[in-house]
Amino acid sequence: MDTSLITTSTSLEGYKVTRHLGVVRGITVRSRSALGNIAGGFQSLFGGRLSIYVELCENAREEAYQLLIQHAQALGANGIINMRYDANEVMQGITEVLAYGTAVVVEKI
Repeated sequence: MDTSLITTSTSLEGYKVTRHLGVVRGITVRSRSALGNIAGGFQSLFGGRLSIYVELCENAREEAYQLLIQHAQALGANGIINMRYDANEVMQGITEVLAYGTAVVVEKI
């Protein structure tokens, strides 16, 4: 799938939606290891950017995004509109990240 055809908007400029295939999603659940939490706690003592946790969050979002794309492709979509992320703490230290949107078939105008 051409990632330029994935948008947070409700339409794709220059394209016409010919079919709506429904809601698609990608979900992952992640936690940081005990050593990672110790390193993150150590970083937090000095303030500023907590690179240990930034990396964890970015990896979780990327995995959810790739799973979203796979789900859309399995339905025959070539685009995704109204794409969003959501995150929830399942339990302390364990986070769910969800990427979701509407799978569509689009044609260039």
